[in-house]
Amino acid sequence: MEKKTLREFIRYCLIGGCTTAINYFIYIGVLFFFQKKYLFANTIAWGFAVLFAFYANKHFVFQETRKGGKSDKEALSFFTMRLITLLIENVLLYVCIQQLQLHSLVSKLIVSVITILANYILCKYAIFTEEKGGMIYEEN
Repeated sequence: MEKKTLREFIRYCLIGGCTTAINYFIYIGVLFFFQKKYLFANTIAWGFAVLFAFYANKHFVFQETRKGGKSDKEALSFFTMRLITLLIENVLLYVCIQQLQLHSLVSKLIVSVITILANYILCKYAIFTEEKGGMIYEEN
């Protein structure tokens, strides 16, 4: 693994840990307060975690400093792709909790592993990319 890629991956793991902590803290708080509304709790937690993750990944992990239109496209792509992973996460939570009868916190842990890996791949190769002709923007 290239030195830059390794540093980037380590930073991503640190930010991912913080994002996950935010997600779980809010998930547990909302879940406790609203009594077993796990999909609602997951969606609220997702919103806060994604806001944190976007800014932290952009500036700390992938160290993007673009402003203006390119940055707006980047944000739109980030939130769109994360919305897709939210939908997948909610479906997987439903399956784990309703169909497999797993505890909501155990389910959240299992589903988080899948979404964390998917989110890294999406950020690295589809959102915060500088390659020409990339999904987000082209270098001029």
